Amino acid sequence: MERDALAEVESRLDAAFARAVALVRASSGRVIVTGVGKSGLIGRKIAATLTSTGTPATFLHPVESVHGDLGIVGPADVVILLSKSGETAELLLLLEALERFGVHTIAITSNVHSSLARHADVALDAWVREEACPHDLAPTTSTTAALALGDALAVALLEANGFRREDFARLHPGGSLGRRLLTRVADVMETHDLPVLPPDETIRRAVVALAERRGIVVVAEEGRVTGVFTAGDLTRLMEREGDPFAARLGDVMVRAPKTAAAEELGSAVVYRMERHGIMAMPVVDGAQALVGVVHLHDLMRAGAA
Repeated sequence: MERDALAEVESRLDAAFARAVALVRASSGRVIVTGVGKSGLIGRKIAATLTSTGTPATFLHPVESVHGDLGIVGPADVVILLSKSGETAELLLLLEALERFGVHTIAITSNVHSSLARHADVALDAWVREEACPHDLAPTTSTTAALALGDALAVALLEANGFRREDFARLHPGGSLGRRLLTRVADVMETHDLPVLPPDETIRRAVVALAERRGIVVVAEEGRVTGVFTAGDLTRLMEREGDPFAARLGDVMVRAPKTAAAEELGSAVVYRMERHGIMAMPVVDGAQALVGVVHLHDLMRAGAA
């Protein structure tokens, strides 16, 4: 029933949704979200989602608002009011006060012909046929519909405002999410005593470098990366007939290897490494000059995955 309700809400999306997004974007203030009971709980979540995606928002309890808390609402703010019926007495009392202040309002309601919808600047249609409760009483499908519309507003505003992964990371600096979004290749890559050899070097010398430097040798000419030689390449070389040490590094290296940039997000590089089965990767600048080597284990240890 909730799935069907969401499909109905989607089918009813119209120009009102675009007007609601434009109303918030044109505001120089905050978004105030309000509702009573279960609608209030959904309103708190919508306010939290807006705030975490770059649109400052806060929740205001409608009862407390008419007993002094209305002071947090400024003339430049936009207020989102949630009510299934659109006739909730506390919200209508608050709406009357907001109209006197000249504050713009957005209603999310299942009844677009209600008093709340008619007096709000924009009304979003969250109509549902019935609640999932067998008595059609407990807010279930209606709260799901309201939550989906609130999330849709937050995501539309995120996209319209050009909110980036870096902005999200700035607002979520704690925990694994913050580390994954903040860690860059430059934070964990090796930059000193790099395992670099020229293409005419012997395989014997490359084997020593592999053992000493964590399983990768970067092949470079005049500072520019031309290939890599890894422990896996050595294994495949040893399986060939003949003397494996007779070859030169340039003859057996992997040409045009996968590389990373120092400013890349570590999570993006981890994805490429895992996709291609790579344990270490050269880090290059715009001219393909070697600036470091990054290892998958170091990225994982830093929380980039």
